[in-house]
Amino acid sequence: MQTGSSIYLDYQATTPIEPRVVSAMAPYNHEIFANPHSTAHVLGQQSAAAVEAARSTIENCINASSEEVIFTSGATESNNQAIASVIFGNTTDRRDILISEIEHKCIKNAAHFYAAKLGYKVKEIPVHSSGLIDVDAYQSLLSEQTLLVCIMAVNNEIGTIQDVKRFAEMAHQSGALFHCDAAQAPEAIDIDVKDWNVDMLSLSAHKVYGPKGIGALYIKNDVQAELPPFIQGGGQQFGMRSGTLATPLCVGFAEAMRITKQEAKTHREQLTHLKRLFLQQLEATHIPFKLNGTQTQCHPGNINVQFIGCDANKLLEKLQPNVCASTGSACNSEMVLLSHVLKAIGLTDEEAGSSLRISLGRFSDESQIKQAVAYIKTVIEK
Repeated sequence: MQTGSSIYLDYQATTPIEPRVVSAMAPYNHEIFANPHSTAHVLGQQSAAAVEAARSTIENCINASSEEVIFTSGATESNNQAIASVIFGNTTDRRDILISEIEHKCIKNAAHFYAAKLGYKVKEIPVHSSGLIDVDAYQSLLSEQTLLVCIMAVNNEIGTIQDVKRFAEMAHQSGALFHCDAAQAPEAIDIDVKDWNVDMLSLSAHKVYGPKGIGALYIKNDVQAELPPFIQGGGQQFGMRSGTLATPLCVGFAEAMRITKQEAKTHREQLTHLKRLFLQQLEATHIPFKLNGTQTQCHPGNINVQFIGCDANKLLEKLQPNVCASTGSACNSEMVLLSHVLKAIGLTDEEAGSSLRISLGRFSDESQIKQAVAYIKTVIEK
């Protein structure tokens, strides 16, 4: 995708809305605008029907059963609800929460926050240099004290794809619940909550060419009864998440998921081709670089690369406004923090600080790839 003079290569941060999604949403901003919970009149009934159709579409896309998906404001809320509801609803003596070392910060921070406040303990599962879970370490951490395990399907920084089905089975063997953050997964792999046998799973529309501000949390039917709601209020969505739903966002999310599911093979093949082209072009520049993570179990559009001897933040700054990508850093007003994901896979501060995430997407093309590499070459060689 090219906006003005900028080449957009930050699709794992967010995606543009698919034109077909915009079209699907349009009637629900104007003609069918009523509150979907005001079902005493015809317009409210029409909105409610659209929401339930959207819910059904998303359930079908991940092979969930009826009423196992609730809408949220996004994966961050879904992840917080998964962790908080399990802790609040716990009636056992189990007090351990396991998360992988490379979880998104909304999992890490939520787990540590609720655990500290409510007397639980968070244990982080190590990963190999590939970003894949250390299975032996995971097995050793599982115990009769384990209440919940959180392992993401596809990493947001290095693209590593985990064996969710295997890890869910291991959690269940110890008597624990299993939650999966799958926000980055739909573009990379097929999601099947029944085959994976996960208890909960989080999704986000803006990672799949849908609108921002809407996500979903899958909760297995027999688990829902054990969990209290995270947001209290009017009891909407089977009592699991109160609040008035935004009909256009629900409809847009569903259409985005439908397109992603239906056209997955085409999109993944295109991403794989463009990723290969990017690396070929980069090799031809003779700029020293090294890829982070694994390339065999990886999101087809993810390229996390060390530009050896460079400062990634300065490189990205000099690339503006030509190339939009991201570093593995999280900035606040006082300091730049190195990526916890890159540190977890064993990178030194210097290696982590020289790493850039290039994430390709549905609207990337060969000319953009070639031009982006040319810009990178020009900046580094100056």
